[in-house]
Amino acid sequence: IHPSAPIRWSNSISFRLSLDWFLSCRMKKLVDQRRLTFRTVTGVSRIISRSLSSGNPRESYDVVIVGGGHNGLVAGAYLASSGLNTAVFERRHVVGGAAVTEEIVPGYKFSRASYVLSLLRPQIFQELQLKEHGLKVHLRDPSSYTPIRSDLWKENGPKSLTLGMCGKKNHAEISKFSAKDADMFAVYEAELEKFVEAVDPLLDHAAIDLKSFANASVFEKIGLLKQNLHLLKAGKIVGPVANSFYELMTAPTTKILDKWFESEPLKATLATDSCIGAMISPDTPGSGYVLLHHVMGELEGVRGAWGYPEGGMGGVSAAIAKSALAAGAEIYTEKEVGRITTDSGGAVSGIVLKDGTEVKSRVVLSNATPEVTFNRLMVESEDVPKEFRKELSKIDYTSPVCKINVALDRLPDFEADPNQGDEPMPHHRCTIHINCEDSSMITDAYQDGVSGRFSRNPMIEMTLPSSLDKTLAPPGHHVCLLFTQYAPYNLVDGAWDEETKEEYANVVFNAIEKYAPGFKSSVVGKEVLPPPELERIFGLTGGNIFHGSMSLDQLYLTRPTAGSVSPSTPVTNLLLCGSGAHPGGGVMGAPGRIAAQAAIKKLGGSWKFS
Repeated sequence: IHPSAPIRWSNSISFRLSLDWFLSCRMKKLVDQRRLTFRTVTGVSRIISRSLSSGNPRESYDVVIVGGGHNGLVAGAYLASSGLNTAVFERRHVVGGAAVTEEIVPGYKFSRASYVLSLLRPQIFQELQLKEHGLKVHLRDPSSYTPIRSDLWKENGPKSLTLGMCGKKNHAEISKFSAKDADMFAVYEAELEKFVEAVDPLLDHAAIDLKSFANASVFEKIGLLKQNLHLLKAGKIVGPVANSFYELMTAPTTKILDKWFESEPLKATLATDSCIGAMISPDTPGSGYVLLHHVMGELEGVRGAWGYPEGGMGGVSAAIAKSALAAGAEIYTEKEVGRITTDSGGAVSGIVLKDGTEVKSRVVLSNATPEVTFNRLMVESEDVPKEFRKELSKIDYTSPVCKINVALDRLPDFEADPNQGDEPMPHHRCTIHINCEDSSMITDAYQDGVSGRFSRNPMIEMTLPSSLDKTLAPPGHHVCLLFTQYAPYNLVDGAWDEETKEEYANVVFNAIEKYAPGFKSSVVGKEVLPPPELERIFGLTGGNIFHGSMSLDQLYLTRPTAGSVSPSTPVTNLLLCGSGAHPGGGVMGAPGRIAAQAAIKKLGGSWKFS
């Protein structure tokens, strides 16, 4: 199987790679050679002969996972590695949730929802042996490019801003706009890295349940304190800069950036990190926290690095799935869960598939959003407390995002940095920021969104992963991924029908045309995914890519709600393992890993990883 090929599993085939079973079958010469079909996104079937169990799922498992998004797959891999009988049930034909690669336009492979990798926890890379299971990542350097529209050029002035991993190059680029800002940028990043050093340990541990701690015995309290020594480490790191850290967590991004810098488009470029995927603007209090994402990730041991997985984001999910299969997990696609069931004592007892098949389980993990988990899969259950349902209704799932996937027959040619032949230039590898010459442009776009209209001058992040990954498009052609906002779920003057989607796509394409003339004529095909489509296809409530806003009132102790600290829920033996649980959204894998730890503990096992 090619490591970058997104995996599609044919209906009703379960996957259990048990070495003992395999060897015993070989010894008895009773190997039942099943034909297992793996389809690449080009539609070409690859038939692999393997010894596998097939047919319908078993009647019971130790753990059942609802949803085969990347977090569910991470959880499945850890659980199976710990010797637990584990099955993952995915509604769609392909695993990965929002981290998938699909061929929407013939010949072009798109990271259909999520589109760039950095936040996946380093422990998951190592512990699940993702490289060995085929994951290859193309690091981007430089990583950020902000062209200036030609009508905004100043005589003999700079025409673009490019940022990357090299401090000297960053200094030179920023100096074109402000010598002072160039000197301050490295200091700014160093302070953010200090904050990340404090926050980082929190990402790999469940939030402490203060209610349980208060009710615990003295000996239990001692045990809980030992389990949460990372909090002391975080406090020690952040202590000397506590005031600045508190300000970052609570202040508007504009206030933070204005303290450090004087020039645009530097401030606007950095401000995009603070509001990407959220119905907020750089002027929103608390938006400063997401600036940490600028330096929070890590690839190949390089802090703050971002990259394109070979074969698209589906390559990440495929590697995790292969790790889970190798550990003995079973993965079913096109097996939609209809209900999560409970026993007479109110504890979870398993699931019922949409086709009526009942599967028993000692523990259930849900990779779905909290809304889907409790108000769809348990909508009639009396074991979900009414007060908890009331709290769930307050979760903010507002989304400003419209993802547009575009097939191009040539590279965009930016007036600020014209092409030099047909080969991609360094800036083509970057996240390309359109309509970001000034922070006020982002705020203006946001005002359109909160008024119930899509932005007429939207904030656009363009990526061209085919600039580094030649497996995604025909020779000389490219896939262009546009992450745009603000596009509200509900429009005051209509709905997201085909006509409206076409109108919005034209607004976006016209904006890009002003920076890269000829872009519109290079379009071979496209897919437009406003919030209702993101919800329908990927199960993202409200179209929110994070399974709920990443605002301060929905993080750590209050994710998903103030009354329920994830991964635990008020329903005994039901755990949340998706982005709606701590530490939240992004292709991070941490919610899945944390939930797996909790499940293993519930079932009397021990965590064998670090």
